[in-house]
Amino acid sequence: MTPSHDRLLIIDFGSQVTQLIARRLRELNVYCEIHPYQNVTDAFLKEFAPKAVIFSGGPASVIDEGSPRPPKSVFDLGVPILGICYGQQVMMHCLGGLVETGHGTAEFGRAFVTPKNDLPLLDGWFEQGDEQVWMSHGDHVSKIAPGFDVYGTSPNAPYAITADTDRKFFAVQFHPEVHHTPKGAKLYENFVRLAGFGGDWTMGAYREKMIAAIKKQVGDKKVICGLSGGVDSSVAAILLHEAIGENLTCVFVDHGLLRKNEAQDVVSMFREHYNLQLIHADESDLFLGELEGQSDPETKRKIIGKLFIDVFQKYADKVEGAEYLAQGTLYPDVIESVSFSGGPSVTIKSHHNVGGLPEKMGLKLVEPLRELFKDEVRELGRELGLPESFIGRHPFPGPGLAIRCPGEITRAKLDILREADAIYIDQIRKHGLYDEIWQAFVAILPVRTVGVMGDGRTYDYACALRAVTSVDGMTADYYPFDHDFLGETATRIINEVPGINRVTYDITSKPPGTIEWE
Repeated sequence: MTPSHDRLLIIDFGSQVTQLIARRLRELNVYCEIHPYQNVTDAFLKEFAPKAVIFSGGPASVIDEGSPRPPKSVFDLGVPILGICYGQQVMMHCLGGLVETGHGTAEFGRAFVTPKNDLPLLDGWFEQGDEQVWMSHGDHVSKIAPGFDVYGTSPNAPYAITADTDRKFFAVQFHPEVHHTPKGAKLYENFVRLAGFGGDWTMGAYREKMIAAIKKQVGDKKVICGLSGGVDSSVAAILLHEAIGENLTCVFVDHGLLRKNEAQDVVSMFREHYNLQLIHADESDLFLGELEGQSDPETKRKIIGKLFIDVFQKYADKVEGAEYLAQGTLYPDVIESVSFSGGPSVTIKSHHNVGGLPEKMGLKLVEPLRELFKDEVRELGRELGLPESFIGRHPFPGPGLAIRCPGEITRAKLDILREADAIYIDQIRKHGLYDEIWQAFVAILPVRTVGVMGDGRTYDYACALRAVTSVDGMTADYYPFDHDFLGETATRIINEVPGINRVTYDITSKPPGTIEWE
């Protein structure tokens, strides 16, 4: 864990929005890591050597016995510290202040903070008067610690903003990382400036650092990489190729459930533009043969998952001397597996289509993206020169079109679905909406309806258009297309795709629905 750039430590006390703090900092080109408070020991602090520290919020009460605490040594590091919500309360508690519960000072939701004194942390704030913030606390600070002064108050938080400017300790009762604190990003910008960060966390620097790390880890051994054509696996493959060249072999498993021309696009891009060794495992007959006539969604997923592992291993076994398997593990996956509630852990969760394979095949893991968020992976892709058409792609599920074909799967239905989906995405791109939408696709429904085309009667499939906006896929809202767009798109699909005579638009949010149909 030798620092190669300035590092900021976020000590996690269990807040649901701790990841947002890290996102805010990464946007400022500041490298940070989230670690649960249990893992932050004196030895850890010495090794990590942070340039600044942030205490996250959390659901506990500092008044309760056994509630989370930072190590006392953190206050002796001589670096700036920012406490947020529970982080403020635990800072006050540890440094000689007082925290109480009740007395009508709990606050949940929007509040307005009034300034009391000038503070460099708040440069750019209060220019228009009181500032809106987002509060979420039951306890409150009733007495600030020695050395601290008050710099902002709200109706139910008399110590909404406090600071010991000599030690550069800052504490706020609200959450500056959330969208509902409009100037929250400015507060983080000021904090890292006061801490002396130079903004040295760039994708160019990460690229150089990771290429060196891959060379050191792998040496002259061979690496296998499962390539799906999605953003994560594509960026990981190109980064690995830059590091180890011909010692990388990518395996692209074509299960016959891809979108129109997808297999050809992926294979041609990697073979023609990057000249890397790529096995195109066209096993569509195998997958579709096993899936033919299956209608239960869980059965479909299990068939696809098992076959994928079997097929990947079959082709990987042909790569003589392979000792490593590359995975597109991202930083949110790492955070989830080393959780606040789970305590110390070294196990990284499986978030990929080749789960279980490293152990089964006796391979060691290479995870070149494990320090990055999704948007940083896209930025790294641009740094590596990947086409925007790949970098900006909407998420595509591992089971592919199988879960966009409710009911029985047949080759004929999949062919109809591919054509309809291609038209829909073409329409979205033509109208300049692709980048506004998190995910968009067509589902072919297991129902036929009567229609009239020309002077004749039709009895064809109905389809549903789906488009959602989201930040992380955990929740989603349907995209509000105007009726002209929907009418134009429906007309194109019905006129250009034999087999469909009715088009609907799915306006279900998540929850209660899911993004995919199965």
